Amino acid sequence: MRRQKSPLILILPFAVVGLLVLLIVLIPSQSKQADRMVDEFYQAEQKADFASSWELLHPSMQSRFSRASYMQDRVHTFMNHFGADTYTYTTSKPNKINNWKMTDDSEPMEVYEVIVTKNYSGKYGRFQFVQYVYVSLDEEVPGILWDYKDPS
Repeated sequence: MRRQKSPLILILPFAVVGLLVLLIVLIPSQSKQADRMVDEFYQAEQKADFASSWELLHPSMQSRFSRASYMQDRVHTFMNHFGADTYTYTTSKPNKINNWKMTDDSEPMEVYEVIVTKNYSGKYGRFQFVQYVYVSLDEEVPGILWDYKDPS
């Protein structure tokens, strides 16, 4: 007498593969998370919502300037000096970097580098502003960082 295979045994491999695909689709990769944070930051900046963009800065960045001075400087620099009310931007694909440092003296951390190119049209014509942005996804201290190391 031959025993039939249980339907569960036949379905199980498909269920495992389906679950893995679902996890890959639903749980964003760190690279996607970094890309989203950069987009959220620059979308807030485009709307001149500098209080919201300041909140997305890493605590190491926030300690460099107060929220009030950040908001004032951003308006002064980009709107008053450049004579541009807004801009468009493009971003590179996030690139993971291990042991990156914000300053020569800071502790190394794992970040994603994203190159942001902002396109302005203002009183001095059209121009681009390129900035290297770093995203820490550390659960305790996530945020946007900029490079302050001595280039020499």
